[in-house]
Amino acid sequence: MPDFIEEKTAVTQIGSDAISASEGPILAPVLAIETSCDETAVAILDAQGRVLVERVLSQFADHAPFGGVVPEIAARAHLRHLPAMTRAALSAAGLRAEDLGAIAATSGPGLIGGLLVGAGFGKGLALAAGRPFLAINHLEGHALTARLPGLVAEPVRFPYLLLLLSGGHCQCVAVEGVGRYRRLGGTIDDAVGEAFDKVAKLLGLPIPGGPALERLALTGDANRYAFPRPLHGRAGCDFSFSGLKTAVAQVIAQLPEGPIAAFTVADIAASFQRAVADVLADRAAHALGAMPEATVLVVAGGVAANQTIRQSIARVAARHGLALVAPPLRYCGDNAVMIAWAAIERRRAGLAEDGMNHRPLPRWPLESLSIS
Repeated sequence: MPDFIEEKTAVTQIGSDAISASEGPILAPVLAIETSCDETAVAILDAQGRVLVERVLSQFADHAPFGGVVPEIAARAHLRHLPAMTRAALSAAGLRAEDLGAIAATSGPGLIGGLLVGAGFGKGLALAAGRPFLAINHLEGHALTARLPGLVAEPVRFPYLLLLLSGGHCQCVAVEGVGRYRRLGGTIDDAVGEAFDKVAKLLGLPIPGGPALERLALTGDANRYAFPRPLHGRAGCDFSFSGLKTAVAQVIAQLPEGPIAAFTVADIAASFQRAVADVLADRAAHALGAMPEATVLVVAGGVAANQTIRQSIARVAARHGLALVAPPLRYCGDNAVMIAWAAIERRRAGLAEDGMNHRPLPRWPLESLSIS
């Protein structure tokens, strides 16, 4: 396996004889594929949502020389590794493709090259095995992860408020049921993860920028720089991070020429992170005010892995008498477990339409899935 690929694997072995013919395709396991950005992921879940196999290949080092994700490189990596990963996942679970109840793949939103690879491979596998193919919305995967069995002691009940925080998305969503999503607000410019990555790049940090900035911020003084809190206190649930990013750039531009002192870099990182956490907490409070029927507050997406942000949002939830539900760190970023679970949820709700004719979409708003 190439050195630039990081593999994370969790396997629960089962034998193919665990699936009886009487169970039929509805109760058989689901295999899912996720290739929307720079991680190739495959997972197999049983009919109850228990994870049998999960595998993720990350391309961080391959994209590092370019300072960000290169779509063509990502798509070629998906194409190179997906077949072998799928074979290995099926072997680890003791299954054949014909034993599956369905095959699902992320079909948007995301980088179109990667989506075409994953969805195309999934459709081919489904045709060869005679199994149904389900086209899954990546955002719906994040939205429903909170209901994954074993994540919390009691299953998360609808309706709940979702803060979806990632590199490409930043929005407040009222999740009223499977296939029922109401957008309360979103970013009017940069997504929060995008802002983290851009500030990390300004500070000369390696990719992935968000985790690198968070680690550095642990050693910094979050009170040294009084960065703005865009839209803080304003009505509504929208976000804005472009001005905050510009304020950081201006501070860096005013520093003396030459390498920036390590403690200054750490202070900028900590001050920026604190400003973002304050903004997200404020927006969460406004969203909860707009959705008093919410049973819990859920945070999902790559930025949900940031502990400072989790703590800030958790305090808001507590003030409203609610629990904060956040996925384990490995399910905050792109993963196929959430895609498989979304497929299972949609099948249970009778919404699992045949996806063979679905065309992958680089833009696919979550609210467009909503049923009447």
